Amino acid sequence: MYNIDSKLKKPIYLQLYEEIKKDIQTNLKAGEKLPSIRKMTTDYKISKNTVQTAYNQLFAEGYIESIPQSGYFVSENLYDSFKKEKEVDLENKTTDDIIKYDFYPACLSADTFPKKIWLRLYNKVLKSSLNLGIYHNNQGDIELREQIVKYLKSSRSVNCTVDNIVLTSGFADSMFIVSKILKDEIKKIAFETPSYRVAKKVFEQHNFEIEEIEVQQNGINLNQLKKSNAKLLYLTPSHQYFFGVTTPIANRIEIINWAKDNNSYIIEDDYDSELSYNNRPIPAMQGINNNEQVIYTGTFSKSFSPSIRVAYLVLPTKLLKKYKKEFDYYFSNIPIDIQKTLALFIKEGFWERHLRKVRTQNKKKHDIMKNFLYSKMIDEIEILREGSGLNILIKPKINIDLEILKKEAQNNYMKLYLRNLNTKEEVLSMGFGGFKENDLKKALEIFYTLWQEQKNK
Repeated sequence: MYNIDSKLKKPIYLQLYEEIKKDIQTNLKAGEKLPSIRKMTTDYKISKNTVQTAYNQLFAEGYIESIPQSGYFVSENLYDSFKKEKEVDLENKTTDDIIKYDFYPACLSADTFPKKIWLRLYNKVLKSSLNLGIYHNNQGDIELREQIVKYLKSSRSVNCTVDNIVLTSGFADSMFIVSKILKDEIKKIAFETPSYRVAKKVFEQHNFEIEEIEVQQNGINLNQLKKSNAKLLYLTPSHQYFFGVTTPIANRIEIINWAKDNNSYIIEDDYDSELSYNNRPIPAMQGINNNEQVIYTGTFSKSFSPSIRVAYLVLPTKLLKKYKKEFDYYFSNIPIDIQKTLALFIKEGFWERHLRKVRTQNKKKHDIMKNFLYSKMIDEIEILREGSGLNILIKPKINIDLEILKKEAQNNYMKLYLRNLNTKEEVLSMGFGGFKENDLKKALEIFYTLWQEQKNK
């Protein structure tokens, strides 16, 4: 049982968040399921929103994963070494004391979110004639979908109408919907490898056979794809999830032709195309295909906030009937007040302004990290990915134990994140988005010191 005290000044959701976080760090195993929101509500006599807020924060920080229709689970790779780190006395420290420098690869700093503007627009929505007493469109608020259509057309050359848009509560929810509407006609999905583990996990849970296709300098191996009998392909062509490579237009057309010739579909995950620092991203594949074979998916988590839980699918017209049949019972689980506020935020021009701010801020932090790594460590590391997103991927060129380095970092109140390059090699995913500039510089200096100490052992 978690220690929750309603008499304390600290908000209950924050108490719950800290208790679960400590439990993950000291006790729970990777992949272990957390209690359902309903059970937590009953056991602790607190509101559903309180539990949801705590879980959302843990999800945003990467401690847990959300699997639609299954629940919340402890993240598979982030905390597998906590039990080995006995030196850190968690009982005598508050949660905030444990990690001072967190290189989480997919988050924005707290000062990025436009709180004042959001609150003003939110209050405006609440004062409007919004009806909170009814169920709303199961594809999501039409005003928000209209704004997304306009934005995607102008920024990514996506060709769609309001009817093609389905709003979801996050990327995993989007993948759940795709797996559900295709499960009867498709049994096998091909994934670029390395790939985003959440996507793969959703399809595995729905009994899809998984085929892995290697990533080369220009994206996935086309020869390997053409030999595949998969009828569904998961792809991140604008900024490959692991290596950051961009699939050139000629290869995109070949992939689309493969899908046409084989009556297959492509899931185009455009997860952080807004955060390109060196070049303007080339248009989405979906626009090339005239919306026939490509299922386009995006989210507001990476460039806005993971806490508002808004993502979207652009479904081909021929899949809309399947969606409406399969999800006739479904009502959007994104609160309608959030949807309306986000629609207003985009309509009044704040979204474009916010993106410019986010790009500017994170390009500076990207360049601070990149320049540091090149100036001090380039003889000892290979930079596998940089130039976009919220992290830089580095691979050691020297003999150094990354697991021990991660442990030593933890002992110095720093969190490092390892990713599997293949079955034998691990790399470091160095996130910069969550830092303020001065804190990032301090964190890099400490990281460098730990690196030097470890390599000399």
